[in-house]
Amino acid sequence: MSFINFRYWLQLSPKDWVLRIISLGLAIVLWYFVGGEDIVNKNVMVPVEVINLPRDLVISNQFKKEIEVSVTGPRSMVLDMGKGNVVRQVDLLEATPGTMVLVNSNDVIQVPRGVKVLRIQPESIILSLDKMIQKQLEVNPVTSGTPAPDYVLKEIRMAPDSISITGPQTVLAQFDVLRTSVIDIQGLRESTEIQVPLELDPVIIDLIGETTITASLDIAVETVHKTISGLAVEVMKNGVLQRVTPATVVITVALPKTLIRDRVDLHSLFTVTAVDVQKNGKMKVKAVPTRTFTDPVQILKIEPDTVTIIEEKL
Repeated sequence: MSFINFRYWLQLSPKDWVLRIISLGLAIVLWYFVGGEDIVNKNVMVPVEVINLPRDLVISNQFKKEIEVSVTGPRSMVLDMGKGNVVRQVDLLEATPGTMVLVNSNDVIQVPRGVKVLRIQPESIILSLDKMIQKQLEVNPVTSGTPAPDYVLKEIRMAPDSISITGPQTVLAQFDVLRTSVIDIQGLRESTEIQVPLELDPVIIDLIGETTITASLDIAVETVHKTISGLAVEVMKNGVLQRVTPATVVITVALPKTLIRDRVDLHSLFTVTAVDVQKNGKMKVKAVPTRTFTDPVQILKIEPDTVTIIEEKL
């Protein structure tokens, strides 16, 4: 029998010898890396990979981005798993708004052949899925203090005056406005422009980050409304002072508070004249300041606002 086997091997071609030697080498290598390696038990951190999330949905809760997987198998294969070559994939193609509980059963992770999953922690992944919406939130300024005496804050203009935020519907439903950090206006005497951070809730910061806006503060001298009566209407025609009816008017003006404090004669501040703008005999009355004021003076109303020249009888 041995003689026959010897003759069989002698009849093999060189090509057959090469193939058989290669097969033997591969078998030895396979035995070394699989059968010949130590079998180890190890806990491996496996990343959670979310795929196919619909565009109109968002994951609104914080969940573990890695899970702990206890495995057993050849040392090299187990160590290779720790390099991120294996993931826990979560397919959300069919997801709808609401809460999803995904069980981490031992077969949800595709491990290399020869490796066995023993346990997964946590046992489940909980995802809260919410509608993705866009909401425009107005920016409201918050101030403290008061301007200098006799000065007022007339207006605060915000740039931008509103911010569009895209995020989960349940989160954005909690907010109607965004507020600035406190703007100190104590003792201000003139208009100014400053950069102000927004005072944001952490959930809003997660959506838009830390945000700063521009606040334009319009500071002006405080004014009071005064009514000045009995102001004579002076109309000149061909160098001659004309008589008009009515002969006097009443004007309402906004004057700086500082001017009122100086106790000036209000009648001396304005002259009143009239112009026949439409050439119909009805002359439009206008009041003109008699001097230049440091702070603005505003004429609010003139009563009556038209007069008529009294034609002299010959």
